[in-house]
Amino acid sequence: MTSGPILRRTALFLTIAALSACSDTKPPAAPAMGPMPVTVLEVQPQRVPSSIEVMAQTEGARETEVRARVGGILVKRLYQEGETVKAGQPLFQIDRSTYEITLADAKAKADQASREMNRLKGLIEAKAISQKDYDDAVSNNAVAQAALHQAQLNLSWTTVTAPVAGTTGRAAKSEGNLISVGTDSLLTSIYQSNPIWVRFSLGDSDLGKLAGGRVTEKNITGVEMILANGSVYPKTGKLNFLASNIDTTLGTQQLRAEFDNKENQLLPGQFVRIRLLTGERDGVFLVPQAAIIQTEQGPIVMLAGAEDKVAPRPIQVAEWRGKDWVVTGGLKAGDKVIVDNLMKLRPGAPVAPHPPAVPGAEPAAKPAAKG
Repeated sequence: MTSGPILRRTALFLTIAALSACSDTKPPAAPAMGPMPVTVLEVQPQRVPSSIEVMAQTEGARETEVRARVGGILVKRLYQEGETVKAGQPLFQIDRSTYEITLADAKAKADQASREMNRLKGLIEAKAISQKDYDDAVSNNAVAQAALHQAQLNLSWTTVTAPVAGTTGRAAKSEGNLISVGTDSLLTSIYQSNPIWVRFSLGDSDLGKLAGGRVTEKNITGVEMILANGSVYPKTGKLNFLASNIDTTLGTQQLRAEFDNKENQLLPGQFVRIRLLTGERDGVFLVPQAAIIQTEQGPIVMLAGAEDKVAPRPIQVAEWRGKDWVVTGGLKAGDKVIVDNLMKLRPGAPVAPHPPAVPGAEPAAKPAAKG
């Protein structure tokens, strides 16, 4: 009858022994971390165009307001908003009825004045009337003919046409609105986008980079436009306006460039960047923007230095060139600039550098694991 307590004591003893054996076993050590793999770019000195880049905005080469020249009820819009129209193409129709009545009345008065003048012409030749009566008839006829011409013009102006060719804007008035001559006469606008103009300005810091501190035909060798997606517009431009004074409020000089836009790739109002080519820089380095760290002491890059250890290097930069910074000082030929994993690097830490991947190339096969 005592076998039950004996079995329980034996099981408890075995459990304690197993736990003791587990507590004496040390956990496996974590594997040692190897050098951080990084992509490096071995830089070489280059000759690149020197330039100044600034924000800019496109505008139509000609922005023309379309206004009503006579008042009345707007009865019809004759164009599709945003479409390209030709000069003289009808855009709006204002109610004609009042002007048709006025024209008929003016025509009747002009005919009457003409007949009266012709009747008195025979009498003045026969000396049957005074010269004053004939002169008054001539004057009345001239006034009547002028009134007839004005009535004809007013009737023709009820059809509002495009003054120039270009792209139409949004209609400012809808059918049924009362149109008044004056400040309320604007109906729409027409934009000529070929060529396209680009408006921008240069501040003191930008002007200081130019010879003589001002823009001239000699120190600007070309004008390029950079679109919002970072690509360069395929056609080069030219400066067509240069302000002769500095804006005292902003401290900037206003400029404008002109670009060919036959394919209507650009629309008025777009924000772009203008690149003014000012010559060439020799012996500079192109470094990706992502590889440069901005610090309080200035920009630096991380190099894979001796024994493949991280070495910070202060640099001097000029301007952007595409997606790269133009580095004018701090680097020498053959330096290996680290372009990724920058936030994980520490000075002196070992790294495993490798060159950038070639676009379209297949990745190298991993070595087979040992059995």
